[in-house]
Formats: sequence, structure tokens, C-alpha cells
Amino acid sequence: MEMKMRTYGRVVPLAAATAAVAALTVASPASAASTAAVTIRVERAYSENVPEWGTQFTCPTNQVLTGRSHTGDENAWTTYYCSWILINGEQVRVSLGDWTPGQKESRSSYSAPADQALVGRSHTGDENGTTRYRTATLSWQGRPVRLTGAVWSGDLKESRHTFQADYNRVLVGRSHSGDENGKTRYQHALVTFEG
Repeated sequence: MEMKMRTYGRVVPLAAATAAVAALTVASPASAASTAAVTIRVERAYSENVPEWGTQFTCPTNQVLTGRSHTGDENAWTTYYCSWILINGEQVRVSLGDWTPGQKESRSSYSAPADQALVGRSHTGDENGTTRYRTATLSWQGRPVRLTGAVWSGDLKESRHTFQADYNRVLVGRSHSGDENGKTRYQHALVTFEG
């Protein structure tokens, strides 16, 4: 015995009604919207010049690190550059994590966990002092934002450099060896979103 379903005054076999509902679900506007392309833009929003020695810096709310510059030794100044991440014109939510354990600056290397961006750095002392980092997870409309294709910059002289992450990329790591005349490198990754 074939099961039937009543729709708008007509009797339709249940198999045909189920197929029709499935077809409507596949073609629904909500499904089409979720697969639509998104526009991602990383936009510089803030910079701050702080003493290198004895400073703990975190980007403002919902911003991530995208650059740093430094001139001189540990008694000189460092500038941090922070940016918003925008998806379809809306700000990405940046959820702060804890500070990492300290590393000796003169032989430090740090890469954030997968899909986390750098949002802060702390340093005390000279090259024998301690450096720590703060990371954050990223989300847009309640869904995770991914960071892919991480690459390291070339070597930069710590005492005289400026670094800015490439287009639509954010900082995810940093390494340093030696004193202020030693080498600093930055790791940066591309912001991506899979709806």
C-alpha cells in the first residue's frame, strides 16, 4: 500500500512529496547564501609607540598584531601596529588568550597555535630578559576564522627595522637571536573563512 500526503487539496504519493521537499531545501536562499563568497580585508586601525624595556602591550579590543618596528637597544622605543579583520564589512571577533610562558629574548622563537593570531607582546630587560606573547582566537558570526599559509620573513636587524605583514595577513609568530644587533624574523599567515 503506497503512503500518500495531502498538499494544498491534492493527494500526492509520499515519495514524490519527499523529493519535492528535498529539492526545495537544496535550492533554498539560506543554503545559497552560506556558500556565497566572502570579502576579507585586514585594515590597520591603531599603532602605539612604547618603551621596549619593561612594557606589556596588547592590541585594542577586536584587533590583532600586523606589524612592529624598533630602533635602538632595549632602552629605545618599539612601535606595534594593530589591525581590524573585516569580513563582508563586519568586524571579526578577537577572543584574547593567556600570556605564554617567558623565553629568553636572545634565543626566542614562538609560533601561535593553529588559527590563533598574535595580539600582544611583553618584554623585560635586555637580550637576557624575558619575552612573552599573547594570542587570540578569531570568529565571525559565531564561526571560526582560519589562518593559513604561514610563512617567515627574512632576517631583520632588531635595532633598525620595520615589518608589516603582507596583504590580508596577520602576525602569528616571532623569533629573535642575539642582542639588538641580532636578527629578528616574523611569521605571518593569511586570513581565510570557510562558510
